[in-house]
Amino acid sequence: MGVVNFQKLLEDAPQTKTAMQALENEFAPRRRELLTMQNDLKARDEKLQKEGAVMAEADRAKAEKTLRDSQREFSRKAGEFQDDASTRRNEEIGKVQRYLVTEIQGYANAQGFDLVLGDGVFFAKGPLDITAQVLAVLATKPASLPAAAPGVPQSKVPATSAPPAKAPGGK
Repeated sequence: MGVVNFQKLLEDAPQTKTAMQALENEFAPRRRELLTMQNDLKARDEKLQKEGAVMAEADRAKAEKTLRDSQREFSRKAGEFQDDASTRRNEEIGKVQRYLVTEIQGYANAQGFDLVLGDGVFFAKGPLDITAQVLAVLATKPASLPAAAPGVPQSKVPATSAPPAKAPGGK
């Protein structure tokens, strides 16, 4: 029997770090664009605050409307950015999690474990915790996730998995 701290495995696995760096690289151009847009809006707002009192009423109203429209556009783009980044992060974390489960299963089979527990363990003696050993195996693997073969499901449930445990007092 063994125990894996899946959260620690997920945090420390080189595959997670690689996936997160790839996401950072993927979204860096949009992040820079938003930062530039934000700085431009701030500068235009400050300029309007300084020069607004001496501007003609029509010019000031036009500048305020243009600024409001630009701020709405910025808010829309920032919201889309957050949604896209969150969706992609969840996709990548899901891929890493499925990979880690596969690796844990492979390690457990190779080492002759009959049972490996994860979440929900409140106490485990040191020798039962195999998190460090699985991390060591992961460190020997490529840091990027393997591409899934076409037509192969991303997550595999072992055919010999036990039926779910019944709740205490259940029938």
